[in-house]
Amino acid sequence: MTAAALPMTDALLALYRRAPMEFVRADGVRLFDAEGRAFLDFAAGIAVNSLGYNDAGVRQAMLEALETGLIHTSNLYRTAPGERLAEKLVAASFADRVFFCNSGAEANEGAFKMARKWGKLAGGVAKHEIISLRGAFHGRLFGTVAATDRPQYRNPFRPLAGGIHIHERDLHELSKVITDETTCAVILEPVQGEGGVRVLDAGFVRELRALTAERNVLLILDEIQCGYGRTGTFFAYEQFRITPDLLTIAKPMAAGLPMGAVLTTQRVADAMLPGDHGTTFGGGPLVAHVANHVFDRLNDPKLLAHVTKEGKWFGGQLAALAQRSAKLRAVRGRGLMWGLDVTEPAKDIVARAMEHGLLIVSAGDHTLRLLPPLVMTRDDLKQGLEKLEAAIG
Repeated sequence: MTAAALPMTDALLALYRRAPMEFVRADGVRLFDAEGRAFLDFAAGIAVNSLGYNDAGVRQAMLEALETGLIHTSNLYRTAPGERLAEKLVAASFADRVFFCNSGAEANEGAFKMARKWGKLAGGVAKHEIISLRGAFHGRLFGTVAATDRPQYRNPFRPLAGGIHIHERDLHELSKVITDETTCAVILEPVQGEGGVRVLDAGFVRELRALTAERNVLLILDEIQCGYGRTGTFFAYEQFRITPDLLTIAKPMAAGLPMGAVLTTQRVADAMLPGDHGTTFGGGPLVAHVANHVFDRLNDPKLLAHVTKEGKWFGGQLAALAQRSAKLRAVRGRGLMWGLDVTEPAKDIVARAMEHGLLIVSAGDHTLRLLPPLVMTRDDLKQGLEKLEAAIG
């Protein structure tokens, strides 16, 4: 039985170019529209739905949370789910403290504030500059858009927040601009998502970590898209053999419920006092209860091994596809996060993929981005690859 499609509305602010179909239900790794058509998901709600749809464990966690009646209390009062999740994140990472918020952009804004406060205490008011890298995407809020390397996101809102600068991914240049006197932090994505799914060179990242440590500058890792199991380890930084001072996460944390977090060392946490930052909803009991379940599932060694194994196979299949098609210029990625450079506008292939019943997204004008749920099976990955090849043509 299918539901009647709703007419398009003019009530929503027109900030998105929405696809024409209306989704009415989802199950496993497929979504279904009002006409009953099935769409295999290679987008995962932009790296959010790592456990797919209608997952029994996620549903049970939601019901358990609802049974308590504690949907929201504010952060003026203690509730157990958020405290348990913070302990798990600390135990699984470099961090000593955790701050919960509602989204990735909020997490990065919070990390910027923490870095600025720490920098002021460590070196005075001059030590406030934050450096981002070419190709970065860190959000669209007022501070984070200044650290995002997309002219179409930045230019309409100039003048941007001051003291935030984008530089080339070049150690020689960075060594000139990163100073103990003026720089409080450098932020980077181990795998740049919106910037084309570019895996940063591990040697470059390690040398940059050494440079920031030498000059008493914080390193912030943005793992909002590439963390939480997406690349085959729970945190992407594990594969780079470094530890940051702060780390931001969000997208898959609560299976589609809004949640983000900043993980930080004690020396940064010591700079933050009550009232320095806050959130009304962050880490609320309902969302945090679900997020505990998601953490346990995505931090399972069996799941991570599955992502590593299937990701390696998937990457090999994409490389073979590039050999067969002159329309594919390059393939990049790790785990179940891949980018394909194409010779025609990416949006055209995204539209044709929908016609074939496949959901993919872009990462720039000429890059396709593939982000299947981490639980996707080999058979479903094969079906998706067949649909993708047909869409590329």
